[in-house]
Amino acid sequence: MTTPQEELLPATRRALLHRIAVAQAEGRAPSLVASVVRAGETVWTGARTSVDGHGPDENVQYRIGSITKTFTAVLVMRLRDEGVLDLGDPLEKHLPGTGAGEATVAELLAHTAGLAAESPAPWWERTPGSLRPELTDVLGERPFRHPVGRRHHYSNPGYTLLGALVEELRGAPWEDVLRREVLEPLGLSRTSGRPTAPHAGGWAVHPWADVMLPEPAEDLGRMAPAGQLWSTTGDLARFAVFLVQGDDRVLSAESVREMRTPAAPPETADLAAGSAYGLGMQIVHRDGRTLAGHSGSLPGFLASLMFGVEDDVAAVVLANCTSGLPVLTLATDLVRIVAEAEPRIPEPWRPLPEVDRAVLELAGQWYWGTYAFGLRLVADGGVSLEPLTGTGRGAHFRANGDGTWTGLDGYYAGELLRALRRPDGSLSHLDLGSFAFTRQPYDEGAPVPGGVDPDGWRGFR
Repeated sequence: MTTPQEELLPATRRALLHRIAVAQAEGRAPSLVASVVRAGETVWTGARTSVDGHGPDENVQYRIGSITKTFTAVLVMRLRDEGVLDLGDPLEKHLPGTGAGEATVAELLAHTAGLAAESPAPWWERTPGSLRPELTDVLGERPFRHPVGRRHHYSNPGYTLLGALVEELRGAPWEDVLRREVLEPLGLSRTSGRPTAPHAGGWAVHPWADVMLPEPAEDLGRMAPAGQLWSTTGDLARFAVFLVQGDDRVLSAESVREMRTPAAPPETADLAAGSAYGLGMQIVHRDGRTLAGHSGSLPGFLASLMFGVEDDVAAVVLANCTSGLPVLTLATDLVRIVAEAEPRIPEPWRPLPEVDRAVLELAGQWYWGTYAFGLRLVADGGVSLEPLTGTGRGAHFRANGDGTWTGLDGYYAGELLRALRRPDGSLSHLDLGSFAFTRQPYDEGAPVPGGVDPDGWRGFR
């Protein structure tokens, strides 16, 4: 249920309905259902269908294709957070004998392992998984298409390997692990490997005539971790909230933030399209905003889940057609409609709780050479360092609890920020990844690398 503050305005609701109505009509989808989430709550659900009086709702299952990969990535990140593996580990360390063992776990997650995009023929999405009972059947005789780690090349077999890795380290089938560790804790009771009623049937719509053909719904077997799941807009809306906020029963907010951080070098086409890939998540830049999530397709179905963290809005779109409907664009449009029509109302300003005076002393203006920056204290003990002149490298920093901070974004992501003091306890300068930030440009009272000319600043004569 939504509170009055969370309900969308009638004009916004109509704009959302209009958008999916146009998409269903122009895309000739037998049915389409969509949901929008704002501030952690589902605030709108809409549907369009070719069957009079029989519209799907948020409880009807559709196949979600490659959104399954994000679920598989969550399982792998859990193993990382537990210390069972490191993302830099080669696959061979934990799952020997695959023939692709030189690729690291992170490279598999980010599709930079150099593996083939698909398994050997026949087309795996329209044939039973029993045709590929072993990993060697999925990878084929020539699993690599590119040097490991050199480029982003989307790979379904790569996620088959990650599913096998989960099974090896958990000692249980991938789907059982997923249900126990993710679906049940998050309350995703309508997400499953096989369809459960009510569910939509998958259809192919003829490209040149308004006629349809039923698509097979195959059990993908070994390929399941790449695209097997069925779900609903209701469940995926809850999953979207988790991908924004985290849930300590499954993954921390920091770990889901890591998943949606670009981890793969974009291809030229990706740069032109404003897209990138993280660890099991797509990242797109549209209309001046950054969104993350994943799209999916299998014969008969199209799906997309996208969310904008800054706007605190997510959208889910599910349809039962093989092609014709740009679901990723549709999902990002639903986010845009809400974000533009009803901009997020910021939380009231509140003063920080008790602040360490030694930390408060750091606030204010600093210089890296002649570049001016301002350091501001933020919530949870963090700080931000932003350029004051419009040029320069800014970043937000997380407090480490020992008087240091670690960069969270931009050029300084992962870099250490320290405040250094003189023997008498007075503040000398900030050290950020070897860069000295001083209270004055090239402050002669601080250890500026290369020293400061003893004659100081001067005019031109």
